[in-house]
Amino acid sequence: MEFFHNPNFDFLKWKWHLIGLSLVLSIAGITSLIIKKGPRYGIDFRGGTNVYVKFNQAPPIEKIRSELKRRVKGENSIQQFGLASANEVMIGLDLSGSSQQEIDSGRQNILATLKTIFPSSAAESKTDLNNVGAQTLTDQLTAVDPLKMAASKGSTEAARYYKEAADKIVQYRDGHGGLVSSMDELVTGAGISRSLVNALGNDFYLSDFAIKNSEVVGPKVGRDLRKQALSASLYALAGMLVYIAFRFELIYGVGAVVATFHDVIITIGFFSLFDKEITLTVIAALLTLIGYSMNDTIVVFDRIRENIKLMRREPLARIVNLSINQTLSRTVLTSGLTFVTVMSLFLFGGEVIHGFAFCLVVGILIGTYSSIAIASPIVLGWIEYRNRKARGGKLAAGAKA
Repeated sequence: MEFFHNPNFDFLKWKWHLIGLSLVLSIAGITSLIIKKGPRYGIDFRGGTNVYVKFNQAPPIEKIRSELKRRVKGENSIQQFGLASANEVMIGLDLSGSSQQEIDSGRQNILATLKTIFPSSAAESKTDLNNVGAQTLTDQLTAVDPLKMAASKGSTEAARYYKEAADKIVQYRDGHGGLVSSMDELVTGAGISRSLVNALGNDFYLSDFAIKNSEVVGPKVGRDLRKQALSASLYALAGMLVYIAFRFELIYGVGAVVATFHDVIITIGFFSLFDKEITLTVIAALLTLIGYSMNDTIVVFDRIRENIKLMRREPLARIVNLSINQTLSRTVLTSGLTFVTVMSLFLFGGEVIHGFAFCLVVGILIGTYSSIAIASPIVLGWIEYRNRKARGGKLAAGAKA
């Protein structure tokens, strides 16, 4: 399938304009990185904790952010998690260490913040059933003995009964989004007796939120991940340079690697300009971009090499221009369809893959034109320089003779 029929665009005519655009974007991105003292790393790389919270209603994200900023030192991030209808957010907190005490402190700060925003008169005297663990719930039920089972059936039987009930409550709660909206749910959903559910109201209450899960990354682990991400990107570029130098010529490999490195620099610059975090999913997108951009460049290079053999008497600039035009339909179709896909992910994929999709949206646009405006002119300029140098050497030798 051909998108264009015998295209004859003079791409090399506009090479300096496109190179100038690349320089502007690169300088803007690098300047932003210098001013902001490097990229804005996510918790994956700088170390910290991610806490996932579910709410009964749409959460007031800005209010949570401002209250948390007042209570907790360091950076924090709050973003929608999953579908908007799920009413879930991910709260990220910086940690200077990975001790259990600091992790618990961060979790308690989040709990205190949420209790301030969602106050309850029962919070002072009762336990929040939506934010209690199975063991704590078991211990409290056994100690309170709301059904007075210890007197009639013995303390061992009472402890066993309350443990089974606590496990059922927690399993039901965690299996249904991590939040119980009504005590009556425990009768029909968890299979708890009506008598125990009625008794629970004396010592427990249901808050409008629940902390579902938390993930912790220590600072040392974050530094190691940054090093590994950088190494993975550099090894990928080095491996591709060796392959293309072996498959074509060294200058083709240099052109392809410079173009790909240009794509990565501009993409990271966009992350800095738009103040977006670099996370592990973004690194995965960058590695995907490196492979995608390199593949696009190799297609053009392969056509240039074929046409050089077939059109030996033609000027090299015309051969390069013709090769780009011959692969234009393929470039537009593959890049265009991929762009539509990643744009859909960017618009509708949710916050979890927002950084991944943003990286590919920018990268595909930059990577597509870099194959034309960066990689091909580098090869053309070097070969022309080499030919001029060879002709100059022959003229000098003839004059000397």
